[in-house]
Amino acid sequence: MMANGVAPGGQLTTTTDVENYPGFPKGIGGSKLMEAMRDQSERFGTEIITETVSKVDISKRPFKYWLEDAEDQEPNTADTLIIATGASARRLNLPGEDQYWQSGISACAVCDGAAPIFRGNPITVIGGGDSAAEEAIFLTKYGSKVTVLVRKDKLRASPIMARRLSTHPKVEIFYNTVAVEAKGDGRLLQSLSIKNVKTGEISDLPANGLFYAVGHEPATNLFKGQINVDEDGYILTKPGTSYTSVKGVFAAGDVQDKRYRQAITSAGSGCIAALECERLLAEEEEAGPEPIVEAKKSEVNGVILPEYKSNPLL
Repeated sequence: MMANGVAPGGQLTTTTDVENYPGFPKGIGGSKLMEAMRDQSERFGTEIITETVSKVDISKRPFKYWLEDAEDQEPNTADTLIIATGASARRLNLPGEDQYWQSGISACAVCDGAAPIFRGNPITVIGGGDSAAEEAIFLTKYGSKVTVLVRKDKLRASPIMARRLSTHPKVEIFYNTVAVEAKGDGRLLQSLSIKNVKTGEISDLPANGLFYAVGHEPATNLFKGQINVDEDGYILTKPGTSYTSVKGVFAAGDVQDKRYRQAITSAGSGCIAALECERLLAEEEEAGPEPIVEAKKSEVNGVILPEYKSNPLL
């Protein structure tokens, strides 16, 4: 059974064309790709529900989960669980952001950077860490110029990445600067209003592309306190596997991947999780139920002692 929630498909449904998924040389719409995946999954017998899981208990097997608006009813149960709740990009909620999201504004350079609207045009990246530096350098392949807006007076990126970024001929860095508004022609992004946080000066910056590199939020609140996560909330898995700290619980996709965050890597880790989940169930079925071993009771001169007398702490 797959619990999709009321907005299935994840981040791919918020993008227009996916250009880097194998098998689609001309690209494919994100929503269309997810619909095809859903249809294929259902063809193989997957039961898909649209209700949202609002509560889980993975303290012991079988695991329990409750659906939204049914928390006062008996829980559903599962012998194994694959967590693929994903992560969402942090947004800045600028005026004009919603209007031009995926029409010039994005949070994934690798996913969207090669789109025609960015080629040969000025691009802006917001962020000061390694991710921002990597995305800005990547975007120099497509944009005429890449401007990086950094709120502080220096980069947070590693020395190597900071040097690569600051010495790149197609990159300009604006320190102590934030974006305050996204502007366009009603269809596509065309410029940004930017502000120097020290002087208060506001100016316009030509930008046909704006990429956020200010982090992501993994959707792990549902499992808080029940499974091991890292300092950013991503589920920890055993390297090279989907195994989590809880036997029978597996994790796949962006909920456990803070580095790559691509559709193809998420699909691959989902396949790994499914195979490992299937293997665990098969091994347990073959082994059969665990034998019940009764504790041997204490005897003195052939007389079985009451349990409390055989406890050395009593």
